[in-house]
Amino acid sequence: MPLVHIDLLEGRTEEQLKALVKDVTAAISKDANVPEERIHIVLNEMRKDRYSVAGKMVSDK
Repeated sequence: MPLVHIDLLEGRTEEQLKALVKDVTAAISKDANVPEERIHIVLNEMRKDRYSVAGKMVSDK
């Protein structure tokens, strides 16, 4: 059972998240030869004021 964790910054629409999950599921199913119903995906949306790059908060950009 593949378990995929995807961390991304908040701000995407529900439709975008659904499309992401659909596409990732299809790719794993095809490339790893796993039935789609066995693939689990966890989306973790991070607040921009809780994530930094190069010592700067993303919310400050």
